[in-house]
Amino acid sequence: MKIAVLAHIRNAIAEPFNGGMEAHCHLLCRGLRDAGHEVVLFGARGSQDEGLFEICAAPYDRVLPWARYRGTSELAAYQRIAFERALLAIMAGEFDVVHNNSLFPDIMTWCTNAGIACVTSQHVPPFGAMFDTVQKVVRYPNTRITVTSDHQRALWESRGCAGLHVVSNGVDVDHWQPGPAREDHFIWVGRIVPNKGLAEAVAAARIAGAKLRIFGPIEDAGYFADRVQPFLSDGIEYHGHGSMQDLRAEVGRAQGALVTPLWDEPFGLVAAEALACGTPVAGFDRGALGEVVGDCGVLVASGDTAALAHAMTQLQSIDRDACRQRVLERFSIAAMIAGYEECYTAAIEGARRVSLPRLAWSSNWPRTNALLA
Repeated sequence: MKIAVLAHIRNAIAEPFNGGMEAHCHLLCRGLRDAGHEVVLFGARGSQDEGLFEICAAPYDRVLPWARYRGTSELAAYQRIAFERALLAIMAGEFDVVHNNSLFPDIMTWCTNAGIACVTSQHVPPFGAMFDTVQKVVRYPNTRITVTSDHQRALWESRGCAGLHVVSNGVDVDHWQPGPAREDHFIWVGRIVPNKGLAEAVAAARIAGAKLRIFGPIEDAGYFADRVQPFLSDGIEYHGHGSMQDLRAEVGRAQGALVTPLWDEPFGLVAAEALACGTPVAGFDRGALGEVVGDCGVLVASGDTAALAHAMTQLQSIDRDACRQRVLERFSIAAMIAGYEECYTAAIEGARRVSLPRLAWSSNWPRTNALLA
C-alpha cells in the first residue's frame, strides 16, 4: 500500500522524542516500511524520516508555544494551513490510505467528505472537538478510528461513541533490552507536566529512601521549579532530556520504573518500554496502565505516595524475564502493524462503496484549492 502518515506537529518526529506520540509515529513509519509498504510522513520541518513531506516550517511549539497559545486563533490557523497543505498533496499523490496520527480533528471530516480511506489513531481520551468529530465520522465506511487499549474503548463507548478498534502501541524490542547488570536506582521517564505525576514519584522515592533518576523534557517550568527541583538531592537526580540510546541503557539497568499518571493514561508506552528491558513497574493505576503492566509490576491508587513507596519495595520479587516476555507477546511492532493493516483494508474497501456527499459541506472544508470546492 501507499500510505500517508500525518504526524502531530507540536514537535518534530525526531530523537530525543518529546513523548509517546512522537515515538509511536516514528515506529509506525518504520514498521510499515519493514512490512513492505510505501510511506510518506507529513510532518513538521526537523522531523527525521526518509519519506518526510514538510507541511510547516517549524513545529508549532517553537513558534506558538502550546502553553501560551492553547485555544487561540493563531495556533488554530497555523495548524489548519499545515494540514490543508498535507491534504492537497495527499489528494494529488494517489495514496491508498491516510493514517491520521495528528490531534487536528478537521482532518477526519475532510477525508470523510473527500471519500479518502482514513484511519485515525486516537491518543487522548474523549473530549472537546476531537470527540465531537469522531462521533460524526465513525459511522462512515471509509473511516476507521483506533484507540490503544480496551480501557480507552470503554471510555469512548461510555460517552456514546461505539465502533472504535483497539490497536496497542508497539515497542522496538530489539532496542529496548535488559542491561548487563542491575544497579540500585529507579527511573522515571516522561514529559514533566503535572498530570504525569513526577512530584508524586519524587515524594515516594524519598519515603522509600530510594535513588531515582529522572529523564524528560521540562514542559511546565513553574511546576518543575516548585514541585520537583527543591527535592532533588544526591539520590534523586534530574538527568535532562537524554538521547534514546542513553535512555534505553538507563532503563535496562534500573531496579524498577516509576510510572505515575494522574490522568486516564490511554496506553503507557513508558511502561511497555521498561518491561521490554525486563524492568518491572511501580505506578498509579490510572487509565490503561493496568492493561500494559499486568502482573509485571505493582500498581496503587493514583496519588497515594505512601503506597507507591511500598510498591517500590515489592518489585524485587517480580520475574524480569516474564516482564520482557509480556511485551514480546502483546506489544511488538509486528502486532501493531498487523492491527493497522486490518483497519487500512477495511477503510479502503469502505471508500470504494461510498458516494459523495456524505457529511454536510461547511466552512471547515479547506479553502486553499478551488479543485476542492
